[in-house]
Amino acid sequence: MISLATLQARVGSEIGISPWIDISQQSIDDFAAVTIDHQFIHVDPVRARSDAPFGGTIAHGFLTLSFLSHMIENALPEIEGVKRSINYGFDRIRFLSPVPSGSQIRGRFELLRVEVQRDTEVTLCCRATIDIRNHERPALVADWLVRYYLA
Repeated sequence: MISLATLQARVGSEIGISPWIDISQQSIDDFAAVTIDHQFIHVDPVRARSDAPFGGTIAHGFLTLSFLSHMIENALPEIEGVKRSINYGFDRIRFLSPVPSGSQIRGRFELLRVEVQRDTEVTLCCRATIDIRNHERPALVADWLVRYYLA
């Protein structure tokens, strides 16, 4: 558990790293089914090997992005007095590297700013970086806003 004051003192520093998450072809296929995005680079391993520059299928960028909620939950300590939180949006998102099927990803979070709206609302802006295990370039970098409601 961390206090809001302690969190505010950590602006400009890394505040958490999530555990690695496996990106399976089944996860990619399930995401394709839900989002109706069946582009071959995601769901056809044979064609992706022969007709795409990635050596096989890759995760959808939005699938990778969607793991942020799980990652931050497992990377940050609980904030004192929080009764709920919501995804408030993004200031910036860049997809930098494809995530191959069968790889692992994790989230790293740098606290950019803490905005206190009122006594019961606080918004954190984190630079979220999703790393791919054994790759130099990250999959994505995003400036992410999370709104916390305090008791």
